[in-house]
Amino acid sequence: MTARFPHLLSPLRIGGIVVPNRILSSGHDTVLARDGAVTDDLIAYHEARAAGGVGLIVLQVSGVHESARYTNHVLMATEDACVPGYARLAEAVHRHGTKIFGQLFHPGREILESKDGTAPVAWAPSAVPSERFHVMPRAMTESEIREVVAGYGQAARRLREAGLDGVEIVASHGYLPAQFLSPHVNRRTDGWGDDPEGRLRFLREALRGAREQAGPGFAVGLRVSGDEHSHDGLDTALVLDTVERLDAEGLLDYVSVCAGSSSSLSGAEHIAPPMFRPAGYTAPLAGKVRAVVGVPVMVAGRINQPQEAEQIIADGRADACAMTRALICDPELPAKTAEGRADEIRACVGCNQACIGHFQLGHPISCIQHPETGRERRFAALPLITRRKKVLVVGGGPAGLKAAAVAAGRGHEVELHEADRRVGGQVLLAELLPGRAEFGGVITNLEGEARRAGVRVVTGSRIDVPALAATAPDVVVLATGARPRRPSLELMDDPVVLDAWSVIRGAEVPRGRIVVADWRGDWIGLGVALRLAGQGRKVTLCVTGFAAGEHLQQYVRAAMLAQAMRARVEIVPNVRLYGADADTVYLQHTLTEEPVLLEGVAAVVLAQGHTPVTDFDVDALVLEGVAERVVAVGDCVAPRTVEEAVLEGLTAASAL
Repeated sequence: MTARFPHLLSPLRIGGIVVPNRILSSGHDTVLARDGAVTDDLIAYHEARAAGGVGLIVLQVSGVHESARYTNHVLMATEDACVPGYARLAEAVHRHGTKIFGQLFHPGREILESKDGTAPVAWAPSAVPSERFHVMPRAMTESEIREVVAGYGQAARRLREAGLDGVEIVASHGYLPAQFLSPHVNRRTDGWGDDPEGRLRFLREALRGAREQAGPGFAVGLRVSGDEHSHDGLDTALVLDTVERLDAEGLLDYVSVCAGSSSSLSGAEHIAPPMFRPAGYTAPLAGKVRAVVGVPVMVAGRINQPQEAEQIIADGRADACAMTRALICDPELPAKTAEGRADEIRACVGCNQACIGHFQLGHPISCIQHPETGRERRFAALPLITRRKKVLVVGGGPAGLKAAAVAAGRGHEVELHEADRRVGGQVLLAELLPGRAEFGGVITNLEGEARRAGVRVVTGSRIDVPALAATAPDVVVLATGARPRRPSLELMDDPVVLDAWSVIRGAEVPRGRIVVADWRGDWIGLGVALRLAGQGRKVTLCVTGFAAGEHLQQYVRAAMLAQAMRARVEIVPNVRLYGADADTVYLQHTLTEEPVLLEGVAAVVLAQGHTPVTDFDVDALVLEGVAERVVAVGDCVAPRTVEEAVLEGLTAASAL
């Protein structure tokens, strides 16, 4: 299918390296490193993407100095002892024809955590605080600056010795090199600041050191944010001037362009932009960089499909596209593209839950649609079946679809029954909320996988115990989901009380002030509030936590809260719903237990979580001989999220 994707599937020369195609996995943390070193899990993770045909893998950041440990799970390239681990990783990737680069990194003031819970001393050009992590750094001394600059060259040499093909200096997202470049952050009056030439010095010397110590034939690139979108960040004009000057000096083999900054909530959203951002929205920034440099330009920013990447390259805005989250979701994306199976690609929906969301919680990387990611050593090669079994799956939500797809893929005879006219479960509700239409792709992908695996999908079919017995299955997988929880409330004078599901489905909501009572603090309460506000309603969102969207990944939460602010949604934190009458909602403060009354209310919308649908008794089904094995997965076990549902479907089917 090279004819369909002639640009994307063509090779690209970067310095002395030839990359087999223009699809790359850009640097991203995996939480698979341990004690600063490469692990078997990290090797398996990247080898899966190399086996899937990606042209270039850029590893997660490698610290160049001991002060660069911004998390407990950063890779470190500060000692020669790191070389064997990187060498094993490079060998695993190279045997599939993929090239591999390392990222050379220092966070400066952007420190997330420490080894033991005590706050570390953060280094920066000047004592200017980071707004997002509330870190007040210490201005680096001359000797400390020289130590860190030397670390870039020493780390590049080690990665070259390990057999990597190149390195990329991270000057993006407001990290240390960008802090030196910024007149807002770098307030030094010595030779490392004071004027544009002084502010460029740190990055220039780091690049020179990397080139000199790594030697010829080794690619040295630069990652920059084309715009940091932050009040104290770099703007596009300064970035363009920087890359143009460095390229003119022969210091660059390529430039990798992204957007955003770690230093502010508004800037950080662009590090892993959620689905509210359009596909490929950073391509214009890359195009501006490409216009002023003579080396290849890569771009990252919500590029999920090969046709999007092909168009960006064909339009001359970039020479290669980072499809990082797309590859987390589907490691075989490049191979499927090359083999004419692009319609089988499991498209990323930009939910951020198990990729960047896991990292920010300190958990290994994964994907809500593809929980095999990050668990390659556990699920990459499922055991061969010893007997073909008849498997009946009850429920066509994410858990049921994943269980059916995996079981059929392993060779079992699988039939799935869904009571509604469409499979999908709660995902069909999520996709109806403002800015979340893309989330419906989860079901499109899972249903496609199930049907291609040979699953017989029967919709509009409500299964009961006699029907189960009549089919005589060997295995029953119960994935019957959950229903809205309606707590016990004190209600007087017949108030209008609706559940979030009915509102999303279009139930009539009276005019006037609407109170959304949100127990969980996830996408439902915020999403319903945005939907109603978009209809011109005055909305008050009452949450039991400290903030709305408390359980959402922080970039998704930031985007939704920004929308709520613009829509004039009133947010009342730390309250639980107690009752209501015809025009008043009665709440209780969760900290003081004092009453909180909201008057002039036309209706209350409940986003109070879910209760499991337990229409079947697992033990009874086995005892009555309906099936030799019955397993429950997803929300019917305990209401949670799509991530847990899909993982449990995979786990159950893997054990059949």
